[in-house]
Amino acid sequence: MPRKPDYDREALIDRARDLFWAQGWAGTSLKDLERVLGLKPGSFYAAFGSKAALFELALDRYAETGARRLEALVARHGAVGALQRYPGMVIDASSASAKACMLAKTVLELGGGDDPLAARANTHLSAMEALFAEVFRQAQSAGEISKTYDAEALARRYQSDLLGLRVSAERDGVDAGAIAEEIADSLARLAEPRPS
Repeated sequence: MPRKPDYDREALIDRARDLFWAQGWAGTSLKDLERVLGLKPGSFYAAFGSKAALFELALDRYAETGARRLEALVARHGAVGALQRYPGMVIDASSASAKACMLAKTVLELGGGDDPLAARANTHLSAMEALFAEVFRQAQSAGEISKTYDAEALARRYQSDLLGLRVSAERDGVDAGAIAEEIADSLARLAEPRPS
């Protein structure tokens, strides 16, 4: 009977996610992964198969975490309350070594949709945008945002603002918290009908 691994696979995926997030695909070597995960080469390949397979799991974990955080905020604070809190939460929840979005960094590093890992990251970005659109529709149904706005357009703009916020958070001397507040404050103006 095969021996049961003496490691927590889920915890290893979290650690790999944080390493890939900080260093990127090309900047993370197999030796880096083996060191951070505490695995020898044979154990690494037995657990994950390849660096690319582990990177896919790390991307999936990153995307799932962001979606779960948004859903929890909606459950706790309602649609607009969640959208207003999410910008501050994403910069607070980011590790000190990685604030910019891992998905966007992957798309930029690997050149768009031609690379399978970039395509996977792009799929996750599209799914998150769709989730934002759903939350904007919930806010419209609750009368918190005017129905004269297109929810998909609001979601695209919101996601773009978040990506910019996260890049700004990487820069020295930039008050990312103030930018997060500006994004949150701008949502209150959407209760009024769209100007013609």
